[in-house]
Amino acid sequence: MPNLPSAKKELRKNVVRNAKNSKVKNELKKLLKKTDKAIAVKDEKAKELLRASLKAIDKAAKKRILKPNTRDRKKSRLHARFNKVFSSKAK
Repeated sequence: MPNLPSAKKELRKNVVRNAKNSKVKNELKKLLKKTDKAIAVKDEKAKELLRASLKAIDKAAKKRILKPNTRDRKKSRLHARFNKVFSSKAK
């Protein structure tokens, strides 16, 4: 446990920041799972969910919850899964 007042304040700030970041991460994970399921069953809402997922990924990266390379990797793989399923449907 911290002894100095400034260290105690930093601990309080870290607890608040951790809670906010965890909430964003959990919401992002839920959205990505929902999108993956929609893509897997070729649901019509998959395109809307894809847009929402990409937006959420970008917001998380902007808040520095995700690193830039992690953001790019997640977006790329999500696009690849979507295109693999829905581009074959168009043919």
